[in-house]
Amino acid sequence: MRKEQEKPQGAVWLDGCSYKKLSATWVWSRIHLPDIIPAMSILDAHTMDFFSRGPEQTRRIGVRLGGALQVGDVICLQGDLGAGKTTFVQGIAQGWGSLDSVSSPTFIIVNVYRRGDEARLFHMDAYRLDSTLEAEELDLDSMLAQGPLLIEWPERMDGLVPNERLWVSLEYINEEEREMKFKASGKHYDDLLEVIRHAAYGGD
Repeated sequence: MRKEQEKPQGAVWLDGCSYKKLSATWVWSRIHLPDIIPAMSILDAHTMDFFSRGPEQTRRIGVRLGGALQVGDVICLQGDLGAGKTTFVQGIAQGWGSLDSVSSPTFIIVNVYRRGDEARLFHMDAYRLDSTLEAEELDLDSMLAQGPLLIEWPERMDGLVPNERLWVSLEYINEEEREMKFKASGKHYDDLLEVIRHAAYGGD
């Protein structure tokens, strides 16, 4: 009768017949590239990607953001026509407490929404701006001194958008779904991003 082999400390059973102490070099030599699964990319604390399942979810995230906005806040909304910018702004205005209904300001450049305490929320559409000079004439500083500012097509306002802002990119996926990418620039906007993250993943 074969005597049972005594297991040395730190060894494992191999090949059904013997124990072997394993070194790190030996372990890695047994791993083939197909066995190694690449780590998932992790977004930093200043960014967030989210897939909205429908208009109500997009609007709800806007409501939470709108409730946290302060005078001087800048929210940039980038996305093609039909990407969901107006739906998102409707939620922001609702959360902020607007007494006015939201519409796209394409033909008048800036809509101003009112609140019961006489505060103002500015909603700009830069799509039809022909030049930087025309954008300068809108006097962003004056708006920011009075309330938050939402800017659609901010990429058309070269050099005029404040460096500290929350940038939101919306992309059409299908009839209901939208991809929403958020990028915060500045400590205050990191805090706003946390509000959005909680609205998206916190179960509210």
